[in-house]
Amino acid sequence: MQNAQRTRIAIIGGGLTGLAAANRLGELSGADGLPLDVTLFEAGPRLGGIVGSVERDGYLIDTGADSFITNKPGALQLCQRIGLAERLQATEPKYRGALVLFQGRPTPVPEGFQLLSPSAMWPMLLTPILSPWGKLRMAAEYLIPAGTSGRDETLASFVRRRFGAEALDRLVQPLVGGIYTSDPERLSLAATMPRFLEMERAHGSLIKASRAAKTAADAEDRVSSGARYGLFAGLRGGMQELVDALSARVSQGCKVRLNAPIAAITRRAGVTSDADYRLQFCDHSPEEAYDAVLVTLPTHRAAEILCELDDPLAAALRTIEYASSAIVVTGHALANVADPLRAFGLVIPHREGRRILAVSFSSRKFPNRAPAGRVLLRTFVGGAMQPELNLLDDEALVRTVREELHSTLGVTGEPDFSIVVRYPRAMPQYTVGHLDRVARIEALTRNHSRLQLAGNAYQGVGVPDAIYSGEQAAERIFQECRSASPVPASMTTA
Repeated sequence: MQNAQRTRIAIIGGGLTGLAAANRLGELSGADGLPLDVTLFEAGPRLGGIVGSVERDGYLIDTGADSFITNKPGALQLCQRIGLAERLQATEPKYRGALVLFQGRPTPVPEGFQLLSPSAMWPMLLTPILSPWGKLRMAAEYLIPAGTSGRDETLASFVRRRFGAEALDRLVQPLVGGIYTSDPERLSLAATMPRFLEMERAHGSLIKASRAAKTAADAEDRVSSGARYGLFAGLRGGMQELVDALSARVSQGCKVRLNAPIAAITRRAGVTSDADYRLQFCDHSPEEAYDAVLVTLPTHRAAEILCELDDPLAAALRTIEYASSAIVVTGHALANVADPLRAFGLVIPHREGRRILAVSFSSRKFPNRAPAGRVLLRTFVGGAMQPELNLLDDEALVRTVREELHSTLGVTGEPDFSIVVRYPRAMPQYTVGHLDRVARIEALTRNHSRLQLAGNAYQGVGVPDAIYSGEQAAERIFQECRSASPVPASMTTA
C-alpha cells in the first residue's frame, strides 16, 4: 500500500472547519484504505481561526466562542471521537438564564422565553419588560393565523406578525443580535431559525406548538431563558483544547503549512483528472498540483482565489455579506461590580441606544474562568447595526466598553486587564434570500469535480455548524476521489 499512488487533496483554511475536514479525511482514509496525501494550508501563524484561549493573571479567556450548543451533534460527537469526552464542561446551573437591558437596568429575560417564543405565559405576564398592551398582543399570538405567502420572511417581520413590535424590539432583537450580530429587519428566518416556521406550519401558532411539546428535553429548556443555556457545553481548558486536540490528530496524517496564503486556484484546460488543480501562492513560490481542493475560507476570500477558475462562482460567493465585530475582555474584582450578575450574560436592545451589543459573564457560565472573588466579562461591540464602532482604535474601544459597563452593570475601579480581539468581516449575514444564494453556489460548485466549499457562511454560524460543514465536505470529496481512484481489495486488507 505504501507504493500506491496517493490522491492529493488540498484544504484551504486552517480554522475549525478546515481542521474538522482534515480530521474526517483521515478517519475515512483509515477506514477505507484509500491512500491520501492531504495538505492543510493556513494563511496565518496558527490554526483554529477565531477559536482560541489564553491564560492571563489566573483567568482563562476564550478569545472566540466559549461554548457550543449540544443539540446539534457536530461538536459534541467530534469531541468524543478525538478523546475530549472527559474534558467537556456543562454550564453552571446556578446562573442559567439571561438579562436584557430595559430602561437602562439589567432585567431577567422571562423564564422559558426561547429566542422568539415563550414556552409559558405566566412569566410573560409578570415581566416588566413588556407593557400591558405588549403582553396582550403576545398572548393574542394563539389566535393569529399562520402565514401563507411561502416567501422568505425577515425575522423582524415574522415576530411582528406573530407577537407584535414590543416583543421584537425589547426581547427578540437583542437575543438574536447576540448570536448573529445582525439586523433582524434583514435576517432570513428560513435560513437562521427554520424550526419556528415549522412550528407555525404544524400548529398554526408558536404558543400552541410549545404547549404540545411535553418531552423531557423541553421540560429542561423551559427552566432557562434566552438561548436555552442548559443545552450548552464548553471545555475545561477553554476552546483551545478542541483546536489543540484536532491539530495533534490532523498532524499525524496531514501536512500542515502555516503562513501560506493562497493567491489563486486554477485548473488545466480540458483536464478532468490527474492532479489538474493548481495552487498559486501569494509569495510567488512554485505552484503545486492537487487532485482535489476543499476551500473553507470566508466567501469573500474564497471568491478572490476562485475568480480565475470560475468567475460566476466567485460572483455568487460575493453576494454573501459579512459584518465585523470586536470583543473586549476584562477581569474585575466582584466587589467592584454593583450588579449581582445572576445570569450568563446581558443583551442590549438597539432601542436602548447603547454602544455595546452584549456582555457575557464568562466566569458565571464556567466558574474556573476567573480567580476567587473575580469575574471575567466579555463585551461585544460593533456588528451589522453599529459598524462605525469597529473603526475605533483599541484604546477608544476599551474606554467605550468601560463606560458602558459602568452605566449598565455598575462596574467601577480599574480592571485587572483589558484585551481587545477583533473579527473583521468574520460574521456572515444570513439576509433574506440566503438559502437561494447558497443553492446557486452549490449548483455552480458542482460544475467542478472534486472541488468543495465549507464554512459558517452556508448552513449555520455556530461551532457545531462549522464542524459539520467541514466534515460533510470532506465526505463528499472523499467519495469523489474514491470513485475516481478505486483501491483494489487486496490493498485494503494489506
